[in-house]
Amino acid sequence: MFSCIKTCTLEGLEGHIIDVETDISRGMPKFMIVGLPATAVKESVERARAAVRNSGLEFPVAKITTNLAPANLKKEGTQMDLAIALGILASSDQLNYDKAEEYIFLGELSLDGAINRIDGALPMVISCRDLGYKKFIVPAANKKECAVIADVEIYPVESLNQVIDFLDGKEKIDRFILDHIDMQNDFYNLDFEDMRGQEKLKRALEISAAGNHNLLMLGPPGSGKTMAAKRLPSILPRLTFEEAIEVTKIYSVAGLLKEEGLIRQRPFRSPHHSASSASLIGGGRIPKPGEVSLAHNGVLFLDELPEFQRSVIEALRQPMEDCVVNISRVSATLQYPSDFLFLCSMNPCPCGYLGDPNHECTCTDREISNYLGKISAPILDRIDIHVEVNPVSFDDLSSGEKAESSAEILKRVERARDIQLKRFEGKKIYSNSQIPDKLIHEYIKIDPSLKKLIQMAFKKYKFSGRAYNKILKVSRTIADLEGSEEIKDSHLLEAISYRSIANDYWGNR
Repeated sequence: MFSCIKTCTLEGLEGHIIDVETDISRGMPKFMIVGLPATAVKESVERARAAVRNSGLEFPVAKITTNLAPANLKKEGTQMDLAIALGILASSDQLNYDKAEEYIFLGELSLDGAINRIDGALPMVISCRDLGYKKFIVPAANKKECAVIADVEIYPVESLNQVIDFLDGKEKIDRFILDHIDMQNDFYNLDFEDMRGQEKLKRALEISAAGNHNLLMLGPPGSGKTMAAKRLPSILPRLTFEEAIEVTKIYSVAGLLKEEGLIRQRPFRSPHHSASSASLIGGGRIPKPGEVSLAHNGVLFLDELPEFQRSVIEALRQPMEDCVVNISRVSATLQYPSDFLFLCSMNPCPCGYLGDPNHECTCTDREISNYLGKISAPILDRIDIHVEVNPVSFDDLSSGEKAESSAEILKRVERARDIQLKRFEGKKIYSNSQIPDKLIHEYIKIDPSLKKLIQMAFKKYKFSGRAYNKILKVSRTIADLEGSEEIKDSHLLEAISYRSIANDYWGNR
């Protein structure tokens, strides 16, 4: 007898409907899965066999052929276990096949018939929804993740027997509905009011948050670079529902999603400097999202940037520029989003004390040149703001005066972001850093006197075309923070100052 049960497989974040076609015929007992199954899918043979028997059901002693259609698409993952087992039961007349045709089945089987959590459930549900499917049988552990999509029906199950009883009408399974998704509920637990002094650094971070600009912090050890970086998410605008869905899809595919379902905090990823290119960009035999994608709509922080391998740093060029990463392998070419705020810190030299008034630098010119040379000009060019961080003074540390809180800074950042959203309404641009080069002169207008000012800076510091555009974008953000419609000379001069530091350190090396 023939049956066809529907499930799904993923290519990156895109799901494809899979028809699990099962035929049971006379012949030597054998169970074959065809249709380009990966190793995990081939192993479904033994999981399905044990789960059916341990659920008190009969596993047919016959020739069983299961085809995963379309047969030319590589099938990955364990989420097809449930559909494969149901196909066998439907073909052997052990369940109500007519009702099974209404649903998409997702779930990994244990040997005892329990249905385990799967990775990538949310992007599968979204992809199938876009193809017109509305009803899903999913593992109970994935119910919150899947139910964030309001216009589908999610039926959570815990065992193979429960699915069979549901399809046979012996048991009712209630559709799972999330009562309310509170996007305002989660707050970052680190606050800028814990930081004493470093007003220049805080100002740079505020501008970075307001326009989503990449930022480099350069200063001696103990000056507060890492402390400040960890507090940046506390002044970033909260995720919108659409952004939260994008982030949750990536974490679902990566297997990093927790029980609560929707991610409501902006990601903050801080990989160790021993990270490889594959872990940063993404990859593996089955390409998985890397740190640049896990930081999507959030922050990627590389502490002690020159300690990373140069090849790893250089691999950031394309994701930073295009906001997507393309991973090509023999088996597949996948694309993951990577629209992140790049934040990094470094010392000015190997010992860390070049220019420090309190310590003497022990590095030779050659050592300093080699150290700074690990950061190439193309990478520096892609970083909008460069800020020099000086050591914290004793007066600042011992001061009893309360520092400005993250909540107060966030108010200014959100006002600036609101101005940008209105400016770019209908253009699919959400911050000043995203303004395409061809639209810069449409959205950023400067008068002749300011044009002369930036021309002088361009010649003095030998800025590239990319650096010129980034200065304009940063000056636009500074003006937005002040609520100014026009870019003034003070805004432009501040933006230029955030690019001149690179000339001081890298200009003659």
